[in-house]
Amino acid sequence: MSLRYLYGVGPALAKKILSDANVDPLKKAKDLSADELSRIQAVIEKTTPVEGELRQIVRNNIQRLKDLKTYRGIRHARKLPVRGQRTKTNSRTVRGNVRKTAGSGKRKVELK
Repeated sequence: MSLRYLYGVGPALAKKILSDANVDPLKKAKDLSADELSRIQAVIEKTTPVEGELRQIVRNNIQRLKDLKTYRGIRHARKLPVRGQRTKTNSRTVRGNVRKTAGSGKRKVELK
């Protein structure tokens, strides 16, 4: 069995899921029995949205903000930082690594 991560399940939720499923949190994933795996899976399916369902919820929330033309929705639409970060110097990765600084001023001479 390979180790897989679930979108939406972090350390805190993982501990809660293991306690609800009555599984020892110190046990390694490769040492889990089929019964323990099925209990963990049942708890996850019953209590929390994960993977595709959670991604769809997040996408719908962002789309709702865009449709309402809220400040955060406009920032999402323009692909700018949403949570108040500065944009004068940082956020290059969000803006596509745009560099608007002048070069040395010397033009490169073309070789013939």
